Amino acid sequence: MSDRHITHRIRGTDTSDGAGVKLKRIIGQPGLDMLDPFLLLDEFRSDSADDYIAGFPEHPHRGFETVTYMLAGRMQHHDNHGNRGDLTPGSVQWMTAGRGILHSEMPQQENGLMWGFQLWVNLPASDKMTAPRYQDIGPERIPVVHPAEGVEVKVIAGELAGATGPVEGVVTAPIYLDIALQPGAQLALDLPAGHHGFAYVFDGESAIVGGERLQRSELGVLSDGDTLQLTGGAQPSRLLVVAGKPLNERVARYGPFVMNTPEQIQEAIADFRAGKF
Repeated sequence: MSDRHITHRIRGTDTSDGAGVKLKRIIGQPGLDMLDPFLLLDEFRSDSADDYIAGFPEHPHRGFETVTYMLAGRMQHHDNHGNRGDLTPGSVQWMTAGRGILHSEMPQQENGLMWGFQLWVNLPASDKMTAPRYQDIGPERIPVVHPAEGVEVKVIAGELAGATGPVEGVVTAPIYLDIALQPGAQLALDLPAGHHGFAYVFDGESAIVGGERLQRSELGVLSDGDTLQLTGGAQPSRLLVVAGKPLNERVARYGPFVMNTPEQIQEAIADFRAGKF
């Protein structure tokens, strides 16, 4: 048994994406380019419609997976294969872009809070050209467990306290947990040794992660180990704890395409322009 601790801290940088949606980019910026297999983590949060109303019009992806977790607000997904779905508060969409897809994510509200996360998860070389697929998961399918007093966990991926998250068939064997801690509550969380992981406090003032205080809007990269000690701060708090098996492969990135070589990026651009997605 070995405890994980924080090896690196990072705060998000303010940026915009899509048609001007304002967000914080936490992974995928100069301070933390990637954390294999995680390529990007964005938090979008605003109750000003001007910050999100333009949404994410149709755009391509190839070679990785996008994970959208909605905390508040409503978005509608649509793609060029005729798939359509609603992202409602508490829902998750795990999209495997594979060999290529064109999709849009557009707000279904004109006012009120829009809040959530998008995580990009890399695919191994052997799966980059797989057929696209979706796992659209409503909030009613996400187990909620109470593994310790004052602790509530939504299990999106992985296993905890006898519950298994609904996300399945993902090669990086991800753990994705939304953990709410009451003040002083304690949890010894088992995480697979060898998985790269991070914790991100998104509500409340702070939480104690691996024996160190992690402030709101701060991400802590975790050392290796098989246990993560969590303790609630002075106020109730919520944090994401995410971990995945690293791929240890070359990464070539260009905007919405993530492959292994520059030549494959050129091929992706050519295929997109030729209408092959």
